[in-house]
Order: sequence, then C-alpha cells, then structure tokens
Amino acid sequence: MSAEHESSLTAADLPELIRRIRARTPARILAGRSGAAYRTGTLLELREAHAAARDAVRAELDLEATLGPEFVAHWKLFEVATEARSKDEFLLEPERGRRCCEPARGEIAMRCPAGADLQIFIGDGLSVTAVAAQVPALLPLLVSGARQRGWTVGQPFVIRHCRVGVLNDIGELLAPHVVVLLIGERPGLATAESLSAYMAWEPRHGHTDADRNLVSNIHERGLSAAAAACRILNLAALMMKLQLSGCTLRESSEPQLPSQFPNNPPPGPSR
Repeated sequence: MSAEHESSLTAADLPELIRRIRARTPARILAGRSGAAYRTGTLLELREAHAAARDAVRAELDLEATLGPEFVAHWKLFEVATEARSKDEFLLEPERGRRCCEPARGEIAMRCPAGADLQIFIGDGLSVTAVAAQVPALLPLLVSGARQRGWTVGQPFVIRHCRVGVLNDIGELLAPHVVVLLIGERPGLATAESLSAYMAWEPRHGHTDADRNLVSNIHERGLSAAAAACRILNLAALMMKLQLSGCTLRESSEPQLPSQFPNNPPPGPSR
C-alpha cells in the first residue's frame, strides 16, 4: 500500500480485524502514517496526552477543589502532609514522600481511631487528576462493602506529596489490620486518570513492596470503580484470613462478589 493511499484512510476504511484490535486497547497501534511520520491527528493526540500527563504530575492537591466540598464534608476528610515540603522536593527526594511530617502524625493520631479492621487513606502520588476522577466513586463502595462484611473502618484522610512507603507510617500510628492507600499512578500517554490501590497487612517500618499488594489501572478504560472495590475488598478479606500480604499472597481465582456489585463480572488477576 502506498504512503499516499494509507494517509487517506479513515477509521471506516480499516479492515474489521484492525478496528477490533484498536478498540481493545488505548495504545496507539496500527494508527497509520504519512510518509515516515505519524499522521497529523495522531501527533496532535500524542502532544495533548503528554501535556495532560505533565499537568497531572505537577498539579498540587487542593482538597475541596480536587474532591468537591460536599464529598469532603460527607466523609469528614482532612489533609496532612509528608516531609516533602513542595512538589519539587517530592519529585526530587522520594524518601521524603514516604514519611509523614510530625504535625501530620499528631493530627492522624488525634482524629483517627486506632485498631480498625480496614484503614483507607488517599494520596496524591503522581496524579492529582486520577484522585479527582476515581476516588469519589471508589471510596463509598469500599466503605459500604467493608461495613457490609462487618468490618470496622477507620476515618479516611488525605496525604499531600505522598508515596507508597507512607503505608508503614500509617500502620505504626494506627495499628489497623489492613491498610489501603488510594494513590494517583504515574500518568502515561494512554491516560492521566489512573488510580492504584496499594494494600498491606499490618504494615510496619522496614516493610517493602514485597510486603504489599496492588490493584492498579483503576480508570474509565481500565478497571471500573465497582470492579476495583470488589477486588480490593476480596483481597482485604484474604489478608485478614491468612494474616499476611505481599508476594506470597495471591488473589482468589473465584472471589465472591459483595451483594452491592451483583452485575459486575469476576475480577481478573492482579498485575
């Protein structure tokens, strides 16, 4: 096929097989070309996605602007910070984002009851955009599902300039059984709205990624909020049953769906 002919093709001109493949992935595959370069439309889409990713990383968390004043008031959310004092420090010195600052420790200890079965908190991570897009749908499903199972649920809160390792601080401060961190994933060129849920059984200082589990790709074209909540709750139940988490723990191949998610298909395996 000549470059001139290929560059004139529209989506309707593509063979059915190519259309079906492209519909199943956000990746820009089989997008065609104009000579040796991308088509103008594809190039503009890439530049737009790159700009959205940069904006998501650089954006600063503003609790009410990010999640909405009604949502914040309903869940009694409050904001604390890590030792990273600015976005630049957070990006350039990752270790500071893995520790709560001293005022945050006091605030968390004062406002959150200790010893809950499930403690959920929210971190901006590398995408405030993801937090804004996914948390309002996901948090209510997690809390209602946990209560339906008879678990005690700690007071949720938000940590600014947060990295995954701060799980250990929360485990030490509040001594919950299972801790869930909802955190913005590093944006890519497919989406800047992808959220992850990092989970651990009784996290403590010295624990690493090998002691944690992950449910990732929570976004519109990935894992839905309902399916993510189902997986997170089932995984939390497994942690409570076996009293462990991390690389030795595997999600059940046939998890039981909570009754509030009756129309969702069984979740797939964890990444």
